[in-house]
Amino acid sequence: MTQRDAASASALIEAWRRDPFSVLGPHAAGPDTWEVRAMNPRATSIVLVARDSDEALAEMALVHDTGLWAAQLRGKFRPSYRLKVSENGADHIEHDAYAFGLLLGPEALHAVRSESPLQAYRVLGAHPLSHEGVEGVAFALWAPNADRVSVVGDFNGWDGRRHAMRLRHDAGVWELFVPGISAGAAYKFEIAGPGGHLMPLKADPFAFHAERAPATASIVHGLPEPTAPHDEPKGAPARERAMSIYECHLGSWARVVEDGDRFLTYRELAARLLPYVEDLGFTHIELMPITEFPFDGSWGYQPISLYAPTSRFGTPEDFRYFVEEAHRRGIGVLLDWVPAHFPNDAHGLAFFDGTHLYEHADPRQGFHQDWGTHIYNYGRKEVETFLVDNARFWLERYGIDGVRVDAVASMLYLDYSRQPGEWVPNRHGGNENLEAIAFLRRMNEVAYATGRNAVTIAEESTAWPGVSRPTWAGGLGFGFKWNMGWMHDTLRYMARDPIYRKHHHEDLTFGLLYAFSENFVLPLSHDEVVHGKGSLLGRMPGDTWRRFANLRCYFGFMWGHPGKKLLFMGGEFAQEREWNHDVSLDWHLLGDPMHKGVQNLVRDLNRAYRDIPALHERDCEAEGFGWIVGDDHENSVVAFTRFDKAGRSVALVVCNFTPVPQLDYRLGVPREGFWREVVNTDARVYGGGDVGNGGGLEALRQASHGQPFSLCVTVPPLATVIFEWRAG
Repeated sequence: MTQRDAASASALIEAWRRDPFSVLGPHAAGPDTWEVRAMNPRATSIVLVARDSDEALAEMALVHDTGLWAAQLRGKFRPSYRLKVSENGADHIEHDAYAFGLLLGPEALHAVRSESPLQAYRVLGAHPLSHEGVEGVAFALWAPNADRVSVVGDFNGWDGRRHAMRLRHDAGVWELFVPGISAGAAYKFEIAGPGGHLMPLKADPFAFHAERAPATASIVHGLPEPTAPHDEPKGAPARERAMSIYECHLGSWARVVEDGDRFLTYRELAARLLPYVEDLGFTHIELMPITEFPFDGSWGYQPISLYAPTSRFGTPEDFRYFVEEAHRRGIGVLLDWVPAHFPNDAHGLAFFDGTHLYEHADPRQGFHQDWGTHIYNYGRKEVETFLVDNARFWLERYGIDGVRVDAVASMLYLDYSRQPGEWVPNRHGGNENLEAIAFLRRMNEVAYATGRNAVTIAEESTAWPGVSRPTWAGGLGFGFKWNMGWMHDTLRYMARDPIYRKHHHEDLTFGLLYAFSENFVLPLSHDEVVHGKGSLLGRMPGDTWRRFANLRCYFGFMWGHPGKKLLFMGGEFAQEREWNHDVSLDWHLLGDPMHKGVQNLVRDLNRAYRDIPALHERDCEAEGFGWIVGDDHENSVVAFTRFDKAGRSVALVVCNFTPVPQLDYRLGVPREGFWREVVNTDARVYGGGDVGNGGGLEALRQASHGQPFSLCVTVPPLATVIFEWRAG
């Protein structure tokens, strides 16, 4: 048993604060003598016992009132032992975390700050494993400016003195193997910043699971196994395939009212939501952010744990089941992903190690005034690696089919939503965020290099060139870009009374001037049905019949227009009220024939879009589109053709945006023969008046609109009619 004077014990405590392994565990104390030290402020006694039996080796003495214990053992070799600890009148035997060697080798440390086959998420975080023959959890954290880091949790009474970590100075990574704990343990990190100032307990940036909000601890969980790519249509690139996306907020799609208005679980959503999406014919479901987030009202757009699917709906295994079930039904899963900013919650990334580690220190670069959030420092390699590896993580570990990147414009521009003097120019004096641009290009290169037919989609609201062009051609490398201009122009047009629409015809046609400058997705997203904007149906003018007819006509125009499609949940059955994230959609509306009719229309539009090659194969190519009528302002009529690549399928889309039916409206067409009427938004099954063309029309040998043949079409009031010609 070792006895010490106060000065030497205090010196040991100071050394422990700087480097716990220099003090704790076994240390040579002389010829054939070892001194074993342990830190446990709650213990009333500690006895060293053999590693493989209950044989007592030595009783430890309390040598400092902070909880430092020590004992000496005789022997030539490093002792093998365990600790028998008495706490609160109970005894237990545990391995000593400070008796184990290093965890991370040079390759692992290199992965923290640059691309590596290991990936940073395989190095940092909490990983259950066997180390030197003992089961436990390896913890590792990047916090290069901290004075001290401890892992705390329900396994040590949340006491930062129990499991202080070892700093690997070459990478700024702290590591510790904690024996005897396993998956399911709650934990955080206690960090003393520069000068020893204690930070609020921090959640693990690389946690794979987390407590359900409002609780904030990370949960030890094994790294998900890689998933095999599911069967997708091979051959044609994504830009040539049908893509109709159902955007969904899992917390308000539907709730279990009879059970306290609770959320559906991932497995319940797999059983109810996915068959619904499949029945309606959507090719993809886009989940509003499900990476763990603290505040329901952020809808997930202020995430804390980017590597953890939110526990609001179940476990990581439950989420994996949801994705697998979607794939079994032929539905791709897209994840709303938020690398643009993060919230300032105390347990999150902000001021993480007592310095501005993940964000810029200068608020002109590192703080979003609009959202009260922090901006990532994309120029720091460790931060870039954290984000790039995260995108790869969701693609490879959960089999996600793509990411839609939120708020890209805010990343690209240093002066985004800022006045002069509120931003810092780049090294060339410009307003482009060069580091963010490099990050986005790298992320897209990595995503497409996975070989999983994944897609990346940018929510980008400006005229930034080449968003969906390859990086080798100078673009950002996204697969697609949301067409925000089309959305705003056409919704503005639809909100006008039909009598005034002739004065604003360009709102319908202007989008075709740039429709093929990017690979576009036409979005009617959640942003258009919140914050006082009302529902899509609520924007439509006129009485009840006209409102529904307007919406059906608009949907027909959208599905016929070049570009992939995205519709936010509830739009498919004409939700009456504005979306509220706290309550379920109004499913009772489907008892009304008008609402049911809109749902029937969306189903048939998806089927036509998927089954008619002309409507999707050349969504992103000017050669797949041709105006027939683009200038009929007086009648508010537009008509255009769509072509497939092989020339075997041609579609004609005709829209009448007034309540006046157009009878015998002559339209030129490029092919003779029969033109089948595949969708008429005025059909009775959709809630319309059933004015139409008897199932189709035979082309006449009469030239019109620069075409060798023509049709005399009946265009119903406030309706879209889609015809297809197909080679026999």
